[in-house]
Amino acid sequence: MCTIANSNEPRINEEINARTVRLIGVDGSQLGVFGISDALRVADSQNLDLVEIAPNADPPVCKVLDYAKYRYEQDRKAKAARKKQAKVEIKEMKFRPKIDVGDYETKKSHVMRFLKKGAKVKITIMFRGREMAHPEQGKMVLDRLAEDLAPFANVEQQPLMEGRNMHMLVAPIKGAFDKIDLPETGEDKEEKEN
Repeated sequence: MCTIANSNEPRINEEINARTVRLIGVDGSQLGVFGISDALRVADSQNLDLVEIAPNADPPVCKVLDYAKYRYEQDRKAKAARKKQAKVEIKEMKFRPKIDVGDYETKKSHVMRFLKKGAKVKITIMFRGREMAHPEQGKMVLDRLAEDLAPFANVEQQPLMEGRNMHMLVAPIKGAFDKIDLPETGEDKEEKEN
């Protein structure tokens, strides 16, 4: 029999301090109300543990089971629940305030690819030297990008100046890419092969 004292874990065997308990058998059937010593004897006779399932009930509810197996099942359920949680990834794409049309289109297609994969994208405009005197140029690039991405993404964070950089955060709209096929890049082809 194992005994582990932890506030997050249910009390087992001798850790249970109630005088009487409502006992549930291995198969889930109610065996009735027992004194704690009798309940421990029933669990011990089956080479199993007495686990306090509902400590706040009157009398507390205890179940006869294999505690190690019970803990293993609880850990597996918790791990599966963590696995199902959506992991939001934030990618970053850096632009310059004076960006050429071809470069703009290339970077925009990269942003679209990130959005299609479900990642949020932090778009950064980097200012150097005298460009700091004209932050409106960076704002124009971000506004143009927000307008171009409007069918596919929502702006979560409006353009914000932070030091020498201006940031904007966009998140994909669910189902926006169902009707559109983006041209495959070399990276996409490599991912499919792996």
